[in-house]
Order: sequence, then C-alpha cells, then structure tokens
Amino acid sequence: MGLPTLEFSDSFVDSPEFRDRLQCHEIELERTNRFIKDLIKDGNMLVSALRSLSLAVQRFSQSLQEFQFECIGDAETDDEITQSLKEFSQLLSTMEEERKRLIQNADDVLISPLERFRKEQIGAVKEGKKQFDKETERYYSVLEKHLSLSSKKKESQLHEADSQMSKDRQVFYDASLQYVFKIQEVQERKKFEFVEPLLAFLQGLFTFYHEGYELASEFEPYKQQLQFNLQNARNNFESTRAEVERLMKRIRSAEEDFKAPSCFTMEGYLYIQEKRPLGSVWTRYYCTYEKSSKMFTMSNTESRPNGVVNGAPEMFRLRSCVRRKRDSIDKRFCFDIEVVERHGVITLQALSEANRRLWMEAMDGKEPYDDQKYRVRAIHALVHKLPEKNRAMLDLLTNHLHNVSSHSDQNLMTVSNLGMIFGPTLMRSQEETVAAMMNIKFQNIVVEIIIENHHKVRLRHTHTHTDLNRHVPNRHVHCLFLSDFWEAKALYSCEAEHSHELSFPQGALFSNVYPSVEPGWLQATYNGKTGLIPENYITYM
Repeated sequence: MGLPTLEFSDSFVDSPEFRDRLQCHEIELERTNRFIKDLIKDGNMLVSALRSLSLAVQRFSQSLQEFQFECIGDAETDDEITQSLKEFSQLLSTMEEERKRLIQNADDVLISPLERFRKEQIGAVKEGKKQFDKETERYYSVLEKHLSLSSKKKESQLHEADSQMSKDRQVFYDASLQYVFKIQEVQERKKFEFVEPLLAFLQGLFTFYHEGYELASEFEPYKQQLQFNLQNARNNFESTRAEVERLMKRIRSAEEDFKAPSCFTMEGYLYIQEKRPLGSVWTRYYCTYEKSSKMFTMSNTESRPNGVVNGAPEMFRLRSCVRRKRDSIDKRFCFDIEVVERHGVITLQALSEANRRLWMEAMDGKEPYDDQKYRVRAIHALVHKLPEKNRAMLDLLTNHLHNVSSHSDQNLMTVSNLGMIFGPTLMRSQEETVAAMMNIKFQNIVVEIIIENHHKVRLRHTHTHTDLNRHVPNRHVHCLFLSDFWEAKALYSCEAEHSHELSFPQGALFSNVYPSVEPGWLQATYNGKTGLIPENYITYM
C-alpha cells in the first residue's frame, strides 16, 4: 500500500487526517534519509575495498612482472611458458587501469549525488517542517487570543483584530502549502535522483566487466596456445619422470666410489687440518683438482660468526700425494699433499675410505713407507745433521739408555718408559704451548726409536793407522752401520723453489743419497752442496 495523497486544500482544513497523512510522509522521508546514509557508508566501504583490491592486484601484477624463473634446457616452449608471467602481468595491469577509472568516478556518479539529494532535498523538507511547526504553533496561539477578545470591544478594534487574524491565517496557510509542496516534490524527485546515481555506478561496473570480457576475448588465442604448451610440458614430465627416477635409483645404488661427471678430475668436500695456538682444528673446504695442470683449489665453506663466508678460494700446484697411515694420526681417511706454494705437508681428511681412494687415484697418490727401516733411516738423516759435539753427546746418552733398557726385566725401564721420560727433555719444543704439549707423544716415539736402534742410528769415528794415538778432527770418517749412502743420476732437470732444495740439470750425479723425512723427497749432495731432491726425478746407480 502506497503513501496517502496530500491535497493542497487540506492545508486550509488542517484536519487530524491531514496531519496523519503528513506524518506518514515524514516517516517515509526519514526512513529514506537513513537508508541513503547507510548506502553512502556502504558505498564508501565498497570504494575503499575496490581501491585495496586494486592495489593488491597491482602488487601481484608487479611481482609477476619482476619475477623470472629459469627452466632446464633451452626449448622454445619453455621460453613461451616463462614469458607467460609477463603476459599475465600485462593483462592484470590493463584490467586495473579500468578499475581505477571506476573507483575515481564512483564518488562523482554515486556518493556525491546521493549525499547532495539527502542534504538538499530531504534537508529542505526538514527545514520546511520546522517552519510549518513554528507557524502552526504561532497561528493557534494567536487564534486563541483572537477568539478570547470581548465582544464589548469597540467595533474598530474588533475589525482591526479580524484583519490581523486574517493575515496570520494566510501566513500559516502559506507555510502549510509550501510544506506540502516540498514533500510532494521530494517524493517525486527520489524516483529519479535517487536511482540515477545507482544506475550510473552500475554502468561503470558493467563497463569494467565488459572491458574484462574484451580482454578475455583477445587473450583467448594466447590462452589456448599456452594451455597447449603446458599440456606438452606436463606430458614430457610424465614421460621422463619414470626415466629420471630410474636414473636416481641407479645413482643411489651405485658404489660408494662412484664419481659424478665433472670438468674436474676430482672434486668434493675435504676437511683440512689447521694448526691453532690451542691445538689443531679441522675445517671443511670444497676442493677441486685438475690432473693435467695439477691445480688444487680449496674454498672455505664455513661461515664466520657474523655469517660471512670466508674469502676467495686458494689455488696450489700439486707436488706429491701420500696416504696417511692410521697409526700416525687420530683421524680416519687422511692423506697428505705437498704443494709448490707452501712448505711442508697439508693434511686432508676424506669423507670415506672410498672417497680417499678416488682422491688418491686422481692425484697419483702413493702409499706411505710402512717399514721400520724407513723410520730409522729418516731419523739417522736428521741425527747426521747435528753438530759433532751434540752428536757425540747423543751417542753417549743413548748408548747408556740402551744398556739400561737391556735390563728392563729387573729395573722395569723399558724403551717405552725411557722414551716417555727423556722425550720431553731431548726434544723440548721452542715454545711452551698446548699444541706443543699435544706433540709430546711423537717426540717420545722418536727417542724410543733412537734408543732401540742405537747401534744403527749412531755415528762412530774410524781413524787411519797413523792417527791411532792422536785425535785429528779433519781426518775422521763418518761410517753408517745401517747401510752405505747411495749414488744416483738425474733423469730430468729441476729448478729449486726453496733454499733447502737443490737445482740440477739432466744427467747430474748425486752422492750421499738417502731418504728424507719428507715423503717423496731424498737428501743428496751435488757439487758440494747438500739438500732435497724429488725422488721421482732420479734413478739409482
């Protein structure tokens, strides 16, 4: 049921029914006013949500535009698939341009017209009601006073009062008519001024969706081609997955010494022993070795406390590689290498026995000297370098200790016990550090060997028959009980890189050749100078 009709003639009667009909219109306009306020609020929330959605889509589009994923291989279909992200980004950007226009126009076509209708039209009705109520109260107040005039008043006074009452009644009628007119006007205006903004906003939405439809139509050929490429990629994946899985299982079941294809002869992780003030530490390095150039590279992969990985990789030229005996170190799978750029050996630990074997094969590694005879020779070589007086004192002391050890069944002073007692004394470290203390056991072993093999290691003086009764230092001869020194000939020429090495041409003749303490090197004399020569450069005579 609709609203009751308001007749202008009812303004003159001002009946209760007229007032009831006015109230019905007032309630309806107030309901419309609240509805418009709620609609504006919801419209602002919708615009805000559209704006947030647009920003989110734009960020999503930007992410697609900036991201670049790489595929394995260089197939043309892979390039088309990787470029699809750019196409998606462009499509979304175009859609968002239309959405931004919709958002920008939303205030002009929806919010502002509704707000204007509410304030100007419904607001005018409220102002008209205030004026009507004011004039109503004033009119009936004047009317009561007018009717209370005494009939005994003079005729002129009564006539003047009637005339003023007529004017007041006309003002009341005008306010009532104006109010009824405004109510009828707003009730008619809301039919179009309220609906038109909604229609304009919906038209903007339809335009946005139509733009999406047009873009979808233009995108259709590309979408079909992309779907075809994606299906091909999926089919290729399904066809090769089983084969790749079989390859994975074959690699998994491969022997422990399996070596993956690589541009290097050997590569992988190794732990390298590094000496520190408080002992030695083992640091993990990623190492590579190229056999043709003999280049060995190691890169420290362990991070510092600040999270920074240590600097550039170190590169060396390999000189020799020797397996480390288990009883010579408390770590497993170790081997020693010598490089041109460093003096001494570098001790490395492989990940397993099979892994050590691969590294040794790549580096043409050698087995260590296992016999006791080599140790005795090496220690003799060092004893031979001692000054004569020191050597004589060592000979006297070790001869005495050897005699003591020969009665160990009575005095309990075995060679091992004597080495433990005299090792720290005879081979005291130059620096008193924890690292030096950790090496005491090796010093004890050296002293044990000297005592136990005293008759082999020591030097004696042999004099000619003319010098039996007097000491002639410059005529005494050193004679080795272990074996005579060898002679050798150089197969290749060699240029010394350190002061303790010898330089020599091809065919050079060496005397006093005997093993050195450094694996792969010999001690020899050439042209009156004694030093180290590489073992694989000579042949014995």
